[in-house]
Amino acid sequence: MNKGRKTVLNSMIRQIHCVVVSLLCGVAVSTACAESPIRPGDRIAIVGNTFADQLRIHGYLETMLLQQWPDNPVAIRNLGWGGDMLNARDRPTNFPNEEETLTAHRTDVIIACFGMGESFAGEDGVQSFQAAVDAFIKSLEGKQYNGKSQVRLILVSPIANEPLGKLTPRHEQRNSELSAYSQAMSEVAIAAEVPFIDLYQTSRYLIDERVGPNFTTNGIHLNPYGYWAVSHYLFRDLVQDDLASVQPPWRISVDAADLTVQAHGIDVSDTARTEAGLTFRATELIAPTLPPPTDEDVPPQLHHFRDSMTIANLPPGTYELAIDDVSVATANHDEWARGIIIDTSPAHQAAEALRRAVNDKNLQFTYSWKALNQVHIVGERKKSPSGRALPAEVIEFNRLAEKRDANLRDAIQRETRNWRVSRIEL
Repeated sequence: MNKGRKTVLNSMIRQIHCVVVSLLCGVAVSTACAESPIRPGDRIAIVGNTFADQLRIHGYLETMLLQQWPDNPVAIRNLGWGGDMLNARDRPTNFPNEEETLTAHRTDVIIACFGMGESFAGEDGVQSFQAAVDAFIKSLEGKQYNGKSQVRLILVSPIANEPLGKLTPRHEQRNSELSAYSQAMSEVAIAAEVPFIDLYQTSRYLIDERVGPNFTTNGIHLNPYGYWAVSHYLFRDLVQDDLASVQPPWRISVDAADLTVQAHGIDVSDTARTEAGLTFRATELIAPTLPPPTDEDVPPQLHHFRDSMTIANLPPGTYELAIDDVSVATANHDEWARGIIIDTSPAHQAAEALRRAVNDKNLQFTYSWKALNQVHIVGERKKSPSGRALPAEVIEFNRLAEKRDANLRDAIQRETRNWRVSRIEL
């Protein structure tokens, strides 16, 4: 097979694989629950292992959920704890009771991420894990943390094990075990009519694509890029019955010859030709996508999560796109005709600022919920000035988290901006 035909075939296989994974993820959720797992205005608590805990410091999933319903945003508290398992969730002395925290947050829905730590028990531990999942589901029956309705539950499987050479000598065996535990969780969820999201299959597919950076630091703990990638799929499964309003990324296509424009995600008006190129005004109808935290090329199946612009029939030369006089992208006429990723615009910078605000809110809550120095709580410094001040400081940090929550609502903006494409001399 020649190189060109092989490249085309591989591209077709990747596209088909992507569709299959998306369908599998959708089936995993919809089989267990007819409604969208997350709804506008939900007050959400995330519990579970290191995967859950680290969601709070990257902020991609929470930012996407906030952008989904700007007029009625969700509110999230992350109670994840590194190393947690369903039957091993130890906490320090005098640590706040989880039910009290869930009640204080008026929790509507719990996203529970388990199975990674349990999977180290191997095939022999699958039945015990199933029993633990079933007991966990039953433990939430009748609980009304929001004071009006039974709390809803969403179960999330562990991710796959990424092969990283000497760091992961047993990755094939580990993936066999992780697959078994994910399947076990799925069976319990379906029987209990609880939504289940299979991140094992999704992450296994992403990890098997060797284009782009690694997803994990050690095979099982996602790095920032891994959280960016996996959060896109997790987000879509969480709002899977609201997919009609889950808009694809911005897609702008301009014909420089006749000034016709096709656009999705923004509304284009006042298109005009200039001596150096063209200009138009664009009103943002949906939020921009968050750029990946890497300078490396991302795999082909992740391209459709990124905003892009195509300009056909530009005269030969190099052209710069500026939005509100901010330089965003520079490429030659052939590159513009093929399409350019747009992810450094003022709107994208605002989305990144929102993500940083999300992370700051989560940090304030962590300070209020997970005191970092136990010696001031139960140790020798309990009666010191700093120890005596700690309860009031905890209350203040919680107040700051609540205030940050309110501020996030105002940080979701849609603007009308001036776009300009101009030929430049290099």
